[in-house]
Amino acid sequence: MHQVSRRAALLALGVLAAAWLPLTAHAQQPSAQQLTVSAAASLTDAMREIGSRFESTRPGVTVRFNFASSGALVQQIIQGAPVDVFASADQETMDRGVAQKVIDAATRRDFASNTLVLISPVQSAPALTRLADMGRPEVKRIAVGKPATVPVGRYTQQALTAAQLWAALEAKMVFADNVRQVLDYVARGEVEAGFVYRTDAEIMKDKVRVTLTATGHSPITYPVAVVAGSRQAALAREFAAYLNGAEAQAVLTRLGFGKP
Repeated sequence: MHQVSRRAALLALGVLAAAWLPLTAHAQQPSAQQLTVSAAASLTDAMREIGSRFESTRPGVTVRFNFASSGALVQQIIQGAPVDVFASADQETMDRGVAQKVIDAATRRDFASNTLVLISPVQSAPALTRLADMGRPEVKRIAVGKPATVPVGRYTQQALTAAQLWAALEAKMVFADNVRQVLDYVARGEVEAGFVYRTDAEIMKDKVRVTLTATGHSPITYPVAVVAGSRQAALAREFAAYLNGAEAQAVLTRLGFGKP
């Protein structure tokens, strides 16, 4: 009889605990907010630090990031991916999002700039002082972002076209899905050269070296905007504005980004 009573008491406690947990979770739910930010691959390190700083001043807020090429990210948004903020590595991709009405154009702001550079592996790298040097026989492979979807690839195409070298070098090109993949190809010595942003080259100075700064391309500026379908529109606007604030700008400057 005593055993039955004990079991009944334990069962009652279990029922109470089970009932209390959902109520507790529900009570905490209103203060918890999750913000999803899709950002260009070249912003990976900067955004992770900025996101952490943003969270620290807003209890209950969690910032989740999705990093890829800008073209791939905007396509995900167009197809309905649940994203709150979009940060692109070029204006053209953001323009596409605005044209498709998936971006709140009124919230669009530039928050950073960058420079296009040619890099080579530190070990056994060919001496490249001019773009034309990539035509030499010892340069067999050149890593380039896919111009259709990767902004760094478009900037590269513009620079090489301006130098009348795109067609001549195209057979040597190894096309990458984003700028960090270009960086990896060069760092591993799988190619003799590649085009990345200066900020990307900086994070692997022990494995790659900048051989020259490219010109002849449109300005490299980074726009950010709130996604039209955001479920956290107010918080998304806060984050977009935060990128132009002193704290975020200090992080971007330290990591080598220029002012917008």
